[in-house]
Amino acid sequence: MNNRLRELRDLAGWSQAQLAERLEVSRQTVNALETGKYDPSLPLAFRIARLFEQPIEAIFLPEAN
Repeated sequence: MNNRLRELRDLAGWSQAQLAERLEVSRQTVNALETGKYDPSLPLAFRIARLFEQPIEAIFLPEAN
């Protein structure tokens, strides 16, 4: 699944470690999310959406077929 996590993190001026701390996950999890190697659980997706004050569908984008 494609996402805008890196873009939103950069706009906020946060490092991966700072975002990880806010989300209560590891920096490696943030890296895996940003590179598309890991899709978040639904609770984590909601935490991300709340943190960035965006709807989930504005952050996580379906892959083109």
